[in-house]
Parts: sequence; structure tokens; C-alpha cells
Amino acid sequence: MRVIDAFLDALWLERGASEHTLAAYRRDLVAWQQHLQAHDESLLSPSSGRLDAWFTSRREAGYQVRSNARVLSSLRSFYRWARIQGHVASDPLADVRLPRVQPGLPNTLEEDEVERLLQAPALDTPLGVRDRTMLELLYACGLRVSELVGLSGDAVNLRQGVVRVRGKGDKDRLVPMGEEAADWLAHYMKTARPQLMQDPTRPALFPGRGDKAMTRQTFWHRIKAHAITAGISRPLSPHTLRHAFATHLLNHGANLRVVQLLLGHSDLSTTQIYTHVAQARLESLHAEHHPRG
Repeated sequence: MRVIDAFLDALWLERGASEHTLAAYRRDLVAWQQHLQAHDESLLSPSSGRLDAWFTSRREAGYQVRSNARVLSSLRSFYRWARIQGHVASDPLADVRLPRVQPGLPNTLEEDEVERLLQAPALDTPLGVRDRTMLELLYACGLRVSELVGLSGDAVNLRQGVVRVRGKGDKDRLVPMGEEAADWLAHYMKTARPQLMQDPTRPALFPGRGDKAMTRQTFWHRIKAHAITAGISRPLSPHTLRHAFATHLLNHGANLRVVQLLLGHSDLSTTQIYTHVAQARLESLHAEHHPRG
């Protein structure tokens, strides 16, 4: 256990690792050490094949590939450090390959489900009009919920049909709204917003309490309530409509680079996950409708 403590101290001193990271490393190393001890082996001298046997037992216990990949990353960091410190003559995991981690597919909605969700808010109240407008804008622009609730009135240009969004890293981007979302926004700003605000000159485009911008948590609760009304039973996340925006664009032939710009991703590899979603959808349709599927 002392050598584990020394390794974690080095991570903290040299890399500034957080308590959360250090705790994760400790869990992985202690679990590996306990497995070795159960087979009369030590942490600094595992036998060849012992790691494969451990991962086999972990898979049988239900651990996923992603979890095993994280554990192996922890062990490799430890043994690299142990070799540099002279605790081991060579890295016993040097030739071990990381398990391949398949990208997780985002949870999204079919186009008809999105339509049902958009139509769920009751339009006979200012709150219902506000929620319908927020859902329309969220889907039409592929916004993060935090970006949506953070919008101010001057971020919207109805004449040009664009919204100025402040994303991660305080980077601004201009996103086209589309005619439907722009019409709803114009209607909302003319009718519902003045009724929802005591002081309409305050900046929040979508107010919660006290003329302040609605919180992410509040709008997330609103989305879940409207999903129940729409009869959508699949699990949702705050990014569900953002995922649907990207997936539906690609399904209809949009260029991946264009989707990247609209989503505000700094790296194209982040956007490429949606090509997997689109491909999965195509494969599902083929299997369902093609005579040889």
C-alpha cells in the first residue's frame, strides 16, 4: 500500500491531480492489488497473463469495456512511474493493448417524437407560449440548455433570422433560427414575454422568477413534463433536442463541417459521433424495410 500512496503523492505533486482523480486511481490500484494477493502475487511482480485473467473475471461480473479501459490506463500510469522510480525493472503492462472503446451513441428522438414534444405545451397561457418557443429554438438551433436560458433579448436578430450564442469558453457563434422558430420567437416577444416580466427592459429573454433568466434545472423539469404530455417514454437528457438537431441534419444530407459550426464544437471529432447515430438509424431502417434485411 505504501507504493500506491507514493504514486498518488507523485500525481498530486507533479500533475496537480484532483481528489476525485486520485480516488479513482486508488480504487483501481487497490482492486488490482487485491486480485493479485488472492493469487499469491504482488503488485510489483504480476505474472504474465494475470491481467487478462482479471479482465476476464471483470467482464463476467458485468464491467463494461469502457470501465476496463479506464482501469488499464490507471495501471499503466502506475507501472510507468514504478519503472522510473526503480520499483520494477520493466513495465509488466508494456505490451498490453487497451480495450477498444466504442463511442457511446447519444440518446436522441425521431422526427415525429420531436414534433409531438414541440406541440406539448398548452398555448393558452404565457408560460405555454414561452415553453413552446424555447423548445422550438432549442431544436432549430441545436443549442445547449445553458446557452438557451442564458440568451438575452439583444442576442436575437429577427430581421436576419439569427441568434448570437455564447458557448463554451465564452466563444460567440451566430446560428440561423429557421422560419418556424423565428415566427414563434417574434410571437413570444410580442405577446407572452411582456406578461411574464415585471420590468420588460431586463435582459433575460426567457425569464424565470423575479425577471431573472430561467435556470437550467427549471427548464429541464419543463422538458420532462412536456415529454410526459407528448407520450414520450424513452429516457431524455438535457441535450436530447441538441442531439436530435445534429442527427436530423445529417440524415437529411447536411455536411459534417456545417453541423460542427452550428453546434459550436471546436474539434470535428466531437461532431463525428453523430455520423454513428445516423448510420445506426440507416441500418435499422434497412433491417426493418428491406426484403433482405
